[in-house]
Amino acid sequence: MNGRRALWLAAAATGALAASPWLGPALEGETAAFVLRELRLPRAALGVLVGATLAMTGAAFQIVFENPLASPTTLGTTAGAGLGALAVLVFAPTAAASLVGLGAFFGALSVSFGLAALARSASLRADDLVLAGVALSVAAGAATTGLQLRADAAATLASVRWAMGTLSTVGWDAPVRLSIPTLLTLTVLLAHSRALQALSAGADRAATLGVDTGRVRARVLLFGALGVAACVATTGPIAFIGLLVPHVVRRVVGAGPRALLGLSAVVGAGFLPLADALSRLALPDRDLPVGVVTAALGAPTLLWLLARRRARVA
Repeated sequence: MNGRRALWLAAAATGALAASPWLGPALEGETAAFVLRELRLPRAALGVLVGATLAMTGAAFQIVFENPLASPTTLGTTAGAGLGALAVLVFAPTAAASLVGLGAFFGALSVSFGLAALARSASLRADDLVLAGVALSVAAGAATTGLQLRADAAATLASVRWAMGTLSTVGWDAPVRLSIPTLLTLTVLLAHSRALQALSAGADRAATLGVDTGRVRARVLLFGALGVAACVATTGPIAFIGLLVPHVVRRVVGAGPRALLGLSAVVGAGFLPLADALSRLALPDRDLPVGVVTAALGAPTLLWLLARRRARVA
């Protein structure tokens, strides 16, 4: 790993985070302090937690599934969490936030472990695994649309906006509530960085080094699903962070698996608040969901990565 580039990348992410609350319509007059303290700073804090969690989970999934295209988005984890959370919101509109989070967790967990079981039983290739994940995402998306049509007009509009992924929040309740599951996810994934380093060399090689590959995979999938579900339940599904950020880190720094997890979290923590600030600049008079920005960046990146893989095979 290039240590100097890693420092520059971490510094850039920190600078992006520091600048994000100040980007957007000018803060003036008596409301400036309120807007900064109760709107922009909480959004930035929410972006740190969500960005770091999705980015590190994406990096861990790429190692576990032995596929550089793996991420919570491409493997359907985000879509599964969104479906589970939305099901609770539609059938129990007055449900507590904890129940919405539980629905998201079971949705994310079902997709993650279902895909892992399918990969094991059918011996899927790396590319086939991503295709299976995309198929699961499409199925979850169809079910999500069905749920939205079942709701009344006001609930449907709210669910459509939520499904785009937004950091819109007032006050510090959401960041504080989200901090526990996301910090738990980050801690557990970092604690498994040595095992993931061994796993990146192949399951057989990791087993000879004394790594219980089945247990490591299960824990990574479990806590990855927990982190993704907590984020989706709070902000809606924000796509492609887990795909974009680890690839940026690899290309700029060339980090190995152990360093990749930590650097991905740092870059994700700076990238998402900056993307949210850019959405404020793009439409100052409207609250453009940050998920629109990340999808606009992530979809071309996925196509480019697929094209590169095909060119290498050819």
